[in-house]
Amino acid sequence: MPSSASEEIVFFVNGRKVVEAKAQPEMTLLCYLRNHCSKLGCGEGGCGACTVMISKHFSANGCLMPLCAVDGMAVTTVEGIGSTKTVLHPVQERIAKCHGSQCGFCTPGIVMSMYALLRNNPLPTNKEMESAFEGNLCRCTGYRPILEGLKTFTKECCGKGVNGCCSEMDQNGTANGISQNGVVNGCNELFKSTEFTPYDPTQDVIFPPELMLPEAAKPRTLYIKGDNSTWIRPTTLEELLELKTKYPQAKLVIGNTEIGIEMKFKNQSYPILIAPTHISELNAVEHTAEGIRFGASVTLTTLEEVLSEACQSMPEFKTRWFTAILHMLKWFAGHQIRNVGAIGGNIMTASPISDLNPVLMAARCPLTLAAAGGKRRKVKLDENFFTGYRRTILQANEILVDIFIPFTEKHEYVFAFKQARRREDDIAIVNTGMRVLFDKETQSSSWQIQDCSFSFGGLAPTTVMAMKTVKGLTGRTWNESIVQEACQLLAEDLPLAPGAPGGQVEYRRSLASSFFFKFYLNVTLQLSNQEVAYKADIPKSFISGTGHFQRDTTYSTQTFQEVPSDQLIEDVVGRPVPHLAAAKQTTGEAVYCDDIPKYAGELYLGVVFSKRAHAKILGVDPSEALRQPGVKRYVGVDDVPGRNATGPVIFDEEIFASEKVTCVGQVIGGIVAETQAQAQKAAQLVKVTYEDLPRIITIEEAIAAESYLNPEPMCIQKGDLEAGFAESDHVLEGEMRVGGQEHFYLETQATIAVPRGEDGEMELFVSTQNPTLTQKLVASALGVPANRIVVRTKRMGGGFGGKETRNCFLSNVVAVAAAKVGKPVRCMLDRDEDMKSTGTRHPFLAKYKVGFTANGKIKALDVKMYSNAGNSLDLSKSVMERAIFHMENCYLIPNIRGHGYLCKTNIPSNTAFRGFGGPQGMMFAESWISDIAITCGISQRRVRELNFYQEGDVTHFNQELASCHIQRVWDELVERCLYEERREHIEAFNRENRWRKRGLALTPTKFGISFTATFMNQAGALVHVYTDGSVLLTHGGTEMGQGLHTKMIQIAARIFGIPVCKIHISETSTNTVANTSPTAASASSDLNGMAVKIACEQVMERLKPYKMENPKGEWEEWVRSAYFDRVNLSANGFYKTPDLGYDWKTNTGRVFNYFCFGAACSEVEIDCLTGDHQVLRTDIVMDVGISLNPAIDIGQVEGGFVQGMGMFTLEEVRYSQTGSLWTQGPGAYKIPGFSDIPVEFYVHLLRSAPNEKAVFSSKAVGEPPLFLASSVFYAIKDAIMFARRESGVEGIFRLDSPATSERIRMACVDQFTQQFTPLADPTVKDFNVYP
Repeated sequence: MPSSASEEIVFFVNGRKVVEAKAQPEMTLLCYLRNHCSKLGCGEGGCGACTVMISKHFSANGCLMPLCAVDGMAVTTVEGIGSTKTVLHPVQERIAKCHGSQCGFCTPGIVMSMYALLRNNPLPTNKEMESAFEGNLCRCTGYRPILEGLKTFTKECCGKGVNGCCSEMDQNGTANGISQNGVVNGCNELFKSTEFTPYDPTQDVIFPPELMLPEAAKPRTLYIKGDNSTWIRPTTLEELLELKTKYPQAKLVIGNTEIGIEMKFKNQSYPILIAPTHISELNAVEHTAEGIRFGASVTLTTLEEVLSEACQSMPEFKTRWFTAILHMLKWFAGHQIRNVGAIGGNIMTASPISDLNPVLMAARCPLTLAAAGGKRRKVKLDENFFTGYRRTILQANEILVDIFIPFTEKHEYVFAFKQARRREDDIAIVNTGMRVLFDKETQSSSWQIQDCSFSFGGLAPTTVMAMKTVKGLTGRTWNESIVQEACQLLAEDLPLAPGAPGGQVEYRRSLASSFFFKFYLNVTLQLSNQEVAYKADIPKSFISGTGHFQRDTTYSTQTFQEVPSDQLIEDVVGRPVPHLAAAKQTTGEAVYCDDIPKYAGELYLGVVFSKRAHAKILGVDPSEALRQPGVKRYVGVDDVPGRNATGPVIFDEEIFASEKVTCVGQVIGGIVAETQAQAQKAAQLVKVTYEDLPRIITIEEAIAAESYLNPEPMCIQKGDLEAGFAESDHVLEGEMRVGGQEHFYLETQATIAVPRGEDGEMELFVSTQNPTLTQKLVASALGVPANRIVVRTKRMGGGFGGKETRNCFLSNVVAVAAAKVGKPVRCMLDRDEDMKSTGTRHPFLAKYKVGFTANGKIKALDVKMYSNAGNSLDLSKSVMERAIFHMENCYLIPNIRGHGYLCKTNIPSNTAFRGFGGPQGMMFAESWISDIAITCGISQRRVRELNFYQEGDVTHFNQELASCHIQRVWDELVERCLYEERREHIEAFNRENRWRKRGLALTPTKFGISFTATFMNQAGALVHVYTDGSVLLTHGGTEMGQGLHTKMIQIAARIFGIPVCKIHISETSTNTVANTSPTAASASSDLNGMAVKIACEQVMERLKPYKMENPKGEWEEWVRSAYFDRVNLSANGFYKTPDLGYDWKTNTGRVFNYFCFGAACSEVEIDCLTGDHQVLRTDIVMDVGISLNPAIDIGQVEGGFVQGMGMFTLEEVRYSQTGSLWTQGPGAYKIPGFSDIPVEFYVHLLRSAPNEKAVFSSKAVGEPPLFLASSVFYAIKDAIMFARRESGVEGIFRLDSPATSERIRMACVDQFTQQFTPLADPTVKDFNVYP
């Protein structure tokens, strides 16, 4: 260690100086800051929940930023910019008041991304504002209200009185250019933007003065020796080279965006970490006559800024490489990653799907390498640079010093292309850099190729140059004939074998050809525009193949019904009241399970998961784990004091696997240690010996093996199928698959168990939708009565059904561990652990047969549905029940039968997810009814209208439809969305564009409200009125962001006639309201709302004499009078939904209390050459009865819709052939981001549609809107239909869900897809398995 090196790090957190003498090099900033309101969402820089601002002034992911890397910097967290105890920052205030926070777990990160933008640019444009969130995810809101609120900071808004600007509103109080038909204290808008605190940049937190002193700018050497690794930060290039000679295997760390992932998720250990971030040569940017030289440590953000400035100041023909790199950087991760990741790191990780390396290779960029002793050499980043997977030509003691990016010549044309599963912040499926240089001496209209280069990522273990193509095209004349030749050469250059890693073989190979065709079109177009002698020989309609999607600024309106004009201002029912915890959520003060301060003596649990899909357990050896520092003990099956058997419905699961495992991710044991890092590291060292057994992963495999959880399929039948098919003019048979969907709640599963030391009592703090089930199963595990177990849930960071039952496996393990050690034990799963162990939405396969007349009237339907239930029953039976109940969607079918099969497989048990089988059942219905329209030659609108249910019709489960609003909802939608007019415009667009197609689709929904298990339709509430007039309210529902607590307080406030500020809900707990049903089935507002209403009415009835005695008195006076008169001011309310009950054997009874209706129209545009798509517009009309809270209900509609978009277009659950989940974490599993929502997004709540079946005439809203996102899927299918027609392919075709870019592209049949046909070799297994 150099004598001048410091062994401590010094930095500032929210203005407070921190001197840390015991820093651990592998510790992240987030781990250090967990008591500063930052949130852990994924641990890999993919969700943005942990976003902080570093120094002057850039956003970064706290989960990746090494603690040692912030030496000499200022760190600002969400708690440092505003607080409910002092004052909210304008960013926090606007997100809260604009309804941009639901569960709130993502909110601190979103706040900090916007705050960092404003610190650099106090008046950004709309595009800059929306771009700031490329690295942030939200699973609840659908993003629209966040963008709506933060538009008020932008140039387009401020001072112009539009988009809800706080600077100036017009006299009508319009927001977003449209007057909103609702009221907030008398104003017709969802939020009252004139009340926003103006943003004044001078009031932002000052930068620490100490860091602005000249001394602070001088780099200092760091030498931080930790328990497992050493962090060294040299300050000169000579020091760095000497260190690399001394430690040739040392890893160089700049942004930690790759090394951090390897250490966290791949269990890599690096004893020496060298940070070359403070070396001037590596941070230099040098402009020369031939190009620009960048030091290897230059961040991607700096690279972007320098290249952008060059493009603006220099002739276009010189900056084409720069433009290509900027194009790739646009889709390269989010700002948080680009702000810290370096160009040198991107090259040296040698990823085969690097976004920059294909462009740099195509440019054959010169690189400078250096080693100790003054050794330097120049190499080119060409076809010889990468020597194998993650390997380069650099010697172990060499480092990359700089990269030179050249100018282009006048006749040199360069383009880069990328296709990923999601446009923003996603790794490439295939990417490419393409270049052609034409002979300058050519005088004729033909152009000779003097030189060219075509490099690709995603088609080999390294970035590769297509050398045969380069040689084959050099010297050729540039004309249309080279397209076919190039595609043939590329197929030879890039021979991706069937079953190759990554899968998608035919798609990836076709992308290479498609990208070349795009390149040809772009170059030809540029030649025709720039060269007088060149005449383009491409049809005008082909120009649509040149570009990529450029998103316009999001535009939206939301309309809803006003409250009656005579409603008291204090009565907030029906008003758009913000989520009552929103302000706390924007400041990070809202407490989630893992935010609870640590107990004295608390220990942490690391879970030992199965690594086999199906195997006997031959032995478990924790001895090596037990020798690790801080480890206290191993817990397993022998430590369960009660029953090891468990399960939410039947006990067909085990807390700890005893004799065999039935899926990867099943719990075998746990390590209890002093810290999370110790517990997780030791858990990896537990040795489990297996004997593999045959495994079943997919539905198809289960069908072949007859592996079912139900010995007899569930069945509903009505009418005479044979007669129905006999009287049909047409009979169609088909199959369709709907894939699984990961819940991706931002807060993973978490439990804290606290033994109380006597009588077997234990208190648990759990992120759960189902405290009562958790209580029951923990009591069973511990062998104590349920009255000894108290489960508390304050709030969840999202749930969506994933915490209805699947939290229990973790709660059981933590409780057993706490009972064993006699101390509090905590566990919050990492994102990868959560995803591989908790199950998903059920994948479904349907086989259907439908009969109909020549004019499209449905006569008969026979459907067999198969769900992948996983390795245990869980809630799969109830999910299938709802799928069968919804298999006809909104259509009257006189003769119908549905069968349901629960496939038992060796993947984690699949479970509840928003919609609970309903979306799958309805999805199949929309598939066959779309095919009916095509077969009959009638419009998609007409075939649906012809078959709609009407008032008084009876469903296939023999329930009469009352207040059937589907036709009314549909008619309003068709009128509002200008359907027929837009249909004509789309057909005109498609005639004029060969390689871009648009589609339009209308989709209705009918969703039944009630638990299908009758006994669960009950709820309780407990209300306490205290003598100061304050009210403590408790009910059986849990808050997961859906605004349930807010609605309950609104109901109580109406009954009591008091402001909401007097009413408080602390938590949901099993010792206040017992025997609760889960917060699920969209029924929680109905059930708990009625219970709250009943409880409050009891209190009001008791207060009535005192109100009559003192009619002009105040609430507090009546309460005190009653108290002194010894009146009980507490009440217990109970409600059960009346007249429910259904008999499967006789197909009689009443399944649902009522139905919700909705309809959506979506317009999309697809890129036929890549499969990419963009949702241009969505209109929704939703029947929510008389809304209790329009802002919350609209938030649920939008959030459900965007989650449904993910289900039907983007999110793909993929397994390996051995049963391991490929799609772990946001790097591999993509949920919709900010830029994926409809560009135009219109939501209308149906007016004057009261629902007498629920509290204050309202309706449920959580699940029903999700299925409306199928309108995007069917709009995509409509667009594909146009593309196929242009290729001469007519008729119906199968498109499975989700409609990924691969499925879209391969369905758009053309010469490029026909190059590559799937090999029907049963011995070759696909890399990806779709369960």
